[in-house]
Amino acid sequence: MQYSPEAMEAFAAAAALGSFSAAARQLHKSQSTISAAIANLEADLDLTLFDRSSRLPVLTAAGRRVLAHVQEILAAGDRLEALSLRLSDKVEPRLTIVLSDTYGQSDHLELMQEFERRYRDIELECLIAEGPDVIDLLQAGRAHLAVTAAAPSYPSGIASARLAEPTRMGVFVAREHPLATAGSPSAEQLAATRQIYLNSYVGGGTRPLGLAWSAPSYLMLLELTQQGFGWAELPDWLVRQYAGDTLAELTPRGWPRLLPVDALWSRSSPPGPAGQWLLDGLLKETRG
Repeated sequence: MQYSPEAMEAFAAAAALGSFSAAARQLHKSQSTISAAIANLEADLDLTLFDRSSRLPVLTAAGRRVLAHVQEILAAGDRLEALSLRLSDKVEPRLTIVLSDTYGQSDHLELMQEFERRYRDIELECLIAEGPDVIDLLQAGRAHLAVTAAAPSYPSGIASARLAEPTRMGVFVAREHPLATAGSPSAEQLAATRQIYLNSYVGGGTRPLGLAWSAPSYLMLLELTQQGFGWAELPDWLVRQYAGDTLAELTPRGWPRLLPVDALWSRSSPPGPAGQWLLDGLLKETRG
């Protein structure tokens, strides 16, 4: 039996988001369309995938098992779509990529130089964004490809692949700041000092409990930290490249940390051949 890709996508989105209405908003469809698609999938499978007895739908035991298979099918569809684009000779005239400051691979320059040699006529646009802003740009069709700090999960319309090399994150403060002498400050010392933390344009950032300032990019966090306004969690490569010896690294418990990095793209509008080549390069460059 052939199962509807739209029904499987609706099912995966509802399972990930915990409600049919949230799935409808994410997929830009009506709630009735999502409900009907999931009901049709249940009828095709002759299984009840959600327990609807409470306010929010809950996956049944059968639903949890089916979800794993549906996710595999959707991922296989992504791979097939990517293969067709790689084999196509219809190179896109414009490619927009979003780069998080958490991405700082040392051989990125060589990759981009080879990209420029292969696709001399393409218009390349690079954007800087973090967290929810990256997802928003992909979902809106504003960008084709993104590299960003890995999240625990993504909307069902966003495909992802893990880069092999994580980013080292550290806690930094200006050398002239009183906290710089603490070395390995306690959680209480950090809480008593202003934190410069990452926030996004679309919201969703977790605000610290104590004094705090925020900015939407790590480079802005670095500059505010250099100016002595507080401490910040920063990518180590960014500090080494732009801060010189103006910042001191602190080593509170659990720091420094390794942050995984993902490549992301929209399932509904995946990158074309040039974007797929760049994606392949991003995934290969950290594998040696």
